Amino acid sequence: MSYKSKEQTTMRYKSKESKPKKDIYTEQIYPESYQNRLLYTYDTCNSKPFSISRSSSPIHFHLNFEASPAMAMSMAMKRSASTATRAISSAFSGSILTRDLHASSGKKKIVGVFYKAHEYAKMNPNFVGCVENALGIRNWLESQGHEYIVTDDKEGPDCELEKHIPDAHVIITTPFHPGYITAERIKKAKNLQLLLTAGIGSDHVDLKAAVDARLTVAEVTGSNVVSVAEDELMRILILVRNFLPGYHQVISGDWNVAGIAYRAYDLEGKTVGTVGCGRIGKLLLQRLKPFGCNLLYHDRLKMEPELENQIGASFEEDLDKMLPKCDIVVINTPLTEKTKGMFDKERIAKMKKGVLIVNNARGAIMDTQAVADGCSSGHIGGYSGDVWYPQPAPKDHPWRYMPNQAMTPHISGTTIDAQLRYAAGVKDMLENYFKGEDFPAQNYIVKEGELASQYR
Repeated sequence: MSYKSKEQTTMRYKSKESKPKKDIYTEQIYPESYQNRLLYTYDTCNSKPFSISRSSSPIHFHLNFEASPAMAMSMAMKRSASTATRAISSAFSGSILTRDLHASSGKKKIVGVFYKAHEYAKMNPNFVGCVENALGIRNWLESQGHEYIVTDDKEGPDCELEKHIPDAHVIITTPFHPGYITAERIKKAKNLQLLLTAGIGSDHVDLKAAVDARLTVAEVTGSNVVSVAEDELMRILILVRNFLPGYHQVISGDWNVAGIAYRAYDLEGKTVGTVGCGRIGKLLLQRLKPFGCNLLYHDRLKMEPELENQIGASFEEDLDKMLPKCDIVVINTPLTEKTKGMFDKERIAKMKKGVLIVNNARGAIMDTQAVADGCSSGHIGGYSGDVWYPQPAPKDHPWRYMPNQAMTPHISGTTIDAQLRYAAGVKDMLENYFKGEDFPAQNYIVKEGELASQYR
């Protein structure tokens, strides 16, 4: 990929009337939103990096970054723009009484909790999801008189986050370095109105407490679903092909083909089941289709027949009947009270011996020790994911040391492309918040005391 330092690239989603007909897969997974069109402009000549701005209709985000010969990113950015605000239809149905969340005007205190990038913060001008670059919105917020506090210090009674909770109006955090917003913290937060997730997945918030306090909780729906689905496919292939032992042989100076090949397989012909089939699950199944797998899915909602036929997946109403059929199980369900710890020793025992498991959903969906024991006994042939509980994972977490694992820190949804999308989405919602306007309906997790259906 070549880096064009003086090129300005635009991408536009046109209205339905003027664009060619989309296939049923695109129509059902990505209904049009944001006034039916989106235009992203990457201005590589602008002298102010990390500036994200939005114009009036059609929504127009400017993601401005300094040209750097070392960065070969522009083509990737152009491609990623096309997925920026594809959205799922609203999780809320019916009408709700509107509460004026933004009744008070004037200066607001916004607190952001992100991971630190240290020396890496300067290596890529689009690395906006870290403490140092603060979603690229600091200048915009401070120019309007708002206070913007950003930290990675989020644990314990004396942490930086705790100090700012009592007078914060808005807290922004991410699934990758979650600031846990507990019921106790919500009680302390007398000014708190809005909790934003830079990404998707808001289980780091005590949602019942947020409902009771009539807080608004929202996330950037769709911002990193492609990123996570691609990562899941990569992990499936890493496990199926027994990749990691070969990698470790190379870096240790060894060469033992048999030590890899004895448990390396083709993906073709294997049965893959996804537990949960929302946005990410559907994208994963679509990507698996060319591999010639037998595709199964379990979800509270069945796909429309046309979409199901196009993807080539079969619905399994009974999870415990689906699991024994699967060579590979992928977890794609949100973490709720119902799904917490749902994969315990008994449920894992129902799976095939040697099953491969990929979990990029949430670590707490799994019984930590049951997974470690399953990997040690060989009942689980391989386990890979990027989600842990808690996060960051302590040094003595058993998943760090269990055999046949391909674990990483929580990275799947924070690619550079995803960061640009969720940074733009956060800025858009903050702008609406300051104006007293609603967010896109699909972004709400808690609104007016009502919880989105996927978390009920």
